[in-house]
Amino acid sequence: MNLREVKEKIRSVKLNPIDKLVSFFNPESGKRRLHARMAMEIFGGYDGASKSKRSLSQWVTSGGDADTDILNDLPDLRERSRDLCRNNPLAGGAIKTKITNVIGTGLRFQSRVNRDVLGLDDDAATRLERLIEREWRLFWESREMDLARTLNGHAITRMVYRQEKENGDVFVFMPRRKRAGMPYDLRLQIVEADRVCNEDDKADTATMAGGIERDGDGAPVQCHVLKRHPGATSGFAREWEKRRFYNQKTGLKNIIHFYNPARPGQSRGVPDLSSVIEPLKQLGRYTEAEIMAAVVSGMFTVFVESEPGGEFDYSKIGSEVGHSAGDKDMKLGNGMIVGLDPGEKITSANPGRPNQAFDPFIMAVMRQIGVGLELPFEILIKHFTASYSAARAALLELWKYVLSERQFLTDNFLRPIQEVWMYEAVAKGRIPAPGFFDDPLIRKAYLSGAWVGPAKGQIDELKEVKAARERIDGRLSTIAAETAELTGADWDENHVQQVKERNAQIRDGLLSDPVADDFEEEPEGEEQQ
Repeated sequence: MNLREVKEKIRSVKLNPIDKLVSFFNPESGKRRLHARMAMEIFGGYDGASKSKRSLSQWVTSGGDADTDILNDLPDLRERSRDLCRNNPLAGGAIKTKITNVIGTGLRFQSRVNRDVLGLDDDAATRLERLIEREWRLFWESREMDLARTLNGHAITRMVYRQEKENGDVFVFMPRRKRAGMPYDLRLQIVEADRVCNEDDKADTATMAGGIERDGDGAPVQCHVLKRHPGATSGFAREWEKRRFYNQKTGLKNIIHFYNPARPGQSRGVPDLSSVIEPLKQLGRYTEAEIMAAVVSGMFTVFVESEPGGEFDYSKIGSEVGHSAGDKDMKLGNGMIVGLDPGEKITSANPGRPNQAFDPFIMAVMRQIGVGLELPFEILIKHFTASYSAARAALLELWKYVLSERQFLTDNFLRPIQEVWMYEAVAKGRIPAPGFFDDPLIRKAYLSGAWVGPAKGQIDELKEVKAARERIDGRLSTIAAETAELTGADWDENHVQQVKERNAQIRDGLLSDPVADDFEEEPEGEEQQ
């Protein structure tokens, strides 16, 4: 550090209110505090915290807690995020890419009860698992489980995940409604994030922020919900209702607040596009400007220059192109020859489009956007041009993100719903589960299972299958795990179907029965060796 930088650091040191108060009552102590602060500024700390460097001197930051930094900006972030998803191809495509890869056709539940805890043999455990899966599909694949009778469980999962990405969070209420033909009373109701807000728009407090009321430990107690969306066009009175997060009698969840907090004490989530809203908007404006310039260039516009005081006679071309005399919005006709008066000449307008630098610039910005959205560049633009290795690396990076998101979705949305549903299924006797209500360990043993989604993309399926076989033969994996990884299917279901198909082929003579071949009698007259 040179002398000039040292002087700048010393001049940048400022007394805070406490320093000034100490200096007023005890100048000697104030002097020592000032010297210590100068020494810290010159010799200690991080360059990134410097206030003397010109590159950082104008950097204004906020030191608020999570809610202070988020809640004031959240309405604008939501509205702009939704607008980008509707009207910006890149933003909408990025969100849809995440939904397609993480959810796809839906995440299927595979029951895997804990045999040791429940004391079941393999046959009994398998029968129980199949019963649990059948009952779950009865509930999950029916539109009756939706309070609005519109979506089934897979479609609701996609909507909930999309809402969390677009708006930052979403609320799922779990009321009870009896309906004919459906043995389960549990229903799901999706509530958009905008509806949850402080009653009468009151200011946030230590226990009430963003429409969520918390206890002294910071746990959510209840939320304040507008009966209708605040942006509804038809007139209505702004009325709130309070909904408790947990059932006071059973302790089960009444509300799932699906969001991904990044800081302790964060009450609400932020849209996935928050960090890239500005570059996405600017990129959209730049693209529109380039498209317009290219259209103008394709029209081949010309200008007629006249001498000072002169006026071009528009009647000379008006009759040829269908325009009346005096109409100055003219077009060039095909193969036309137009005579000009003395002193007049034609000047063409050349916007220089298409712009050769357009595509490289767009690609550079989209690489940064891809990093911000945690999507590989090739996946974001749906274009693989580098090499097999680069494309495979992009898919592997995407798969890491997909597995992480699926785990988050499973832990914070699917499993809570499954737990509430299982309580009802056992209470109504549809699933026999001794000890379910008595011991949390036994209850967890019954609830154990995996959520399997669509398989990851494959560039060379033959290589992937060979690698799976090598892992199985080397005892590094299982057939069930590789089946789920490669195809997203359930090995148990595959096995039952394969046995059925093989028996049918043997019965119809398409395959020989290996057991019958082993017991085939030796021909007469031949001695056994």
